[in-house]
Amino acid sequence: MKKTQKRSECPISRTLDLFGDKWTLLIIRDIAFKGHRFYNEFLDSDEGIATNVLSDRLKMLETKGFLVSKKYEQLKTKKVYTLTDEGIGLIPLVLDMLVWGYKFDNSLAVQPGIIERIENDRDNFIAEIVTALKNYDAKNFC
Repeated sequence: MKKTQKRSECPISRTLDLFGDKWTLLIIRDIAFKGHRFYNEFLDSDEGIATNVLSDRLKMLETKGFLVSKKYEQLKTKKVYTLTDEGIGLIPLVLDMLVWGYKFDNSLAVQPGIIERIENDRDNFIAEIVTALKNYDAKNFC
């Protein structure tokens, strides 16, 4: 696992120290917006993360307190990953990235009406995502 050092006292720099690579935020996206909970689900994402990178990022996110893993009740050899309250706190950041990315390149695929909903009903949309996560009923929101 990569050690994350603080390069400066700037909050933006520190955020990038923790989440500056694409894989870390894509794992958060996959849990929050696609309902992924298992290692193989992350591997099956469109971006094609390598197993060693996935393992490293999951460990880092767990060590930093953004997610937790526990043994899956139905199959003790499997782990299930969930966001902590700290991890859930990243949802607004990821939503802002989704909106910005779509506005930068509106040829990207998003669910119809999702950008407008984020912009016009942001708090309720975030509450819906959080409720779905806590009920293990996350939907594909993007």
